[in-house]
Amino acid sequence: MKAVQIVQFYPELLSIYADRGNVIVLQKQAERRGLQAQLTRLSLGDRFEPGACDVALMGGGQDRDQEIVSTHLRAQLSSVSEFVAAGRPLLAVCGSYQLLGHSYTFELDGKSTTVQGLGLIDMTTITSQPRLIGNIEIESELNGADGEPFTRRLVGFENHAGRTSLGPSVKPLGRVTRGFGNDGVSGFEGAQFQNLIGTYMHGPILPRNPWLADHLLDQIE
Repeated sequence: MKAVQIVQFYPELLSIYADRGNVIVLQKQAERRGLQAQLTRLSLGDRFEPGACDVALMGGGQDRDQEIVSTHLRAQLSSVSEFVAAGRPLLAVCGSYQLLGHSYTFELDGKSTTVQGLGLIDMTTITSQPRLIGNIEIESELNGADGEPFTRRLVGFENHAGRTSLGPSVKPLGRVTRGFGNDGVSGFEGAQFQNLIGTYMHGPILPRNPWLADHLLDQIE
């Protein structure tokens, strides 16, 4: 039986929105394809081996935890960049989505704190009030394994104070039809680059949209 190697980044810190559900659904969808799903949980200090991973998952975290993770994650920049450049799928949700950009600025203990991101996506995030909370629906255009674009509906739940601004060349994950999205004003939600997907959508997103798990798996077969 062919195996699919799944890596979950820092689950002890980036898993506050039931992100384990994304892992479970990805495993189940892989098994339905006759694949043996093998999960590796990457902890702080562990080295990410891009050649030993087929699909990577990153979850949400609190501001303090994101600050801790950013230091360790930036030490993996060359490996993560290699993984993304090879066209392997990576799904990053909320806090980890913010860390894919250039920077994330938030208030901590009454001070403005800026965390440096990976810079894999041309975007920046700052926090502002009120929090953007509620159900969200978007129309998302993705490229299939054959390279042809297709449009599907994605639904989820958002709960974030972040206001994410995409650079002019960045393709959003989708256009908001209900909810707030990246900043509550642009009408865009998430971002995509190669087969990297960043989003504020919880739910978790894969249990609510199992077709997206299949889409991730399509990119490795």
